Amino acid sequence: MDRLEVREKVRAADGVVALTLARPDGGRLPDWAPGAHVDLTLAAGLTRQYSLCGDRWDAHSYRVAVLREPDGRGGSAHVHDELAVGDVVGFGGPRNHFPLVPSTRYLFVAGGIGITPLVPMVAQAELVEADWTLLYGGRSRDTMAFRDDLAGYGERVTVHPEDEAGLLPLAATVAGLDADTVVYCCGPGPLLAAIEDATAHRPRHLLRTERFVAAELGAPVRDEPFVLELARTGAVVTVGPELSVLDAARQAGATALSSCEQGTCGTCETPVLAGVPDHRDSILAGHERAAGDCLFPCVSRSCTDRLVLDL
Repeated sequence: MDRLEVREKVRAADGVVALTLARPDGGRLPDWAPGAHVDLTLAAGLTRQYSLCGDRWDAHSYRVAVLREPDGRGGSAHVHDELAVGDVVGFGGPRNHFPLVPSTRYLFVAGGIGITPLVPMVAQAELVEADWTLLYGGRSRDTMAFRDDLAGYGERVTVHPEDEAGLLPLAATVAGLDADTVVYCCGPGPLLAAIEDATAHRPRHLLRTERFVAAELGAPVRDEPFVLELARTGAVVTVGPELSVLDAARQAGATALSSCEQGTCGTCETPVLAGVPDHRDSILAGHERAAGDCLFPCVSRSCTDRLVLDL
């Protein structure tokens, strides 16, 4: 894993800090596109994923924003309380499971820290002269990061603090969309559920969402064991209900990278060569699930008796 140095740490909103990161030697960073995220490895082995929200044309620095999560697993607390300018962190990526697809019209909907992947999307939409609007909700104005950055776009951006205006008017907003408008939404689970309801009458490919927390799932399609075959080594292992596909693959000798192990980061994406995956991630869109040509083995399983992976 490569390393980045914290060059700047600033308050972006109540409970949100923005970090500017660069290589210690000032070298060029990998290119990225709107929707991409990086893995940051913090102290004590903590690895967390953060959306890139800076200038994609700046080849020498990345910007991420981190919300303090009081009930989190320690990553945000470390960033807020301990990480300092001059500290060095490991990083991997960038990776992008939330790409901005070409369109002439977009509606961007953000809830709280969900604004982070949408900031560079807005900049890209403006650059290509697309017709776009942003509906940005939060608990209060003081908790909403990057409001000053977005103010320059004028009436295209609607800031909608809940303590002043209530919940986002999703149904009314969606009702006024042109038929080919692509909707991008990022934020907490209830917001994503609400936008899915509001757009249920539209073609599914016109809605793109990203989750920071894994969606709650029901039971797997099957609870009986299935056979996992690793195509590269020929290893075969039986996966029982108590074992993840990722752990089974590792036990069979495969080298499989992973990070969140909750189906949200995309690090462990693996091609499927045969069988039908039981997708249990919070990443793939509906048409991507239907294709059945990849899965995230940290959480996904098999609908069929045999599953062959490119491992």
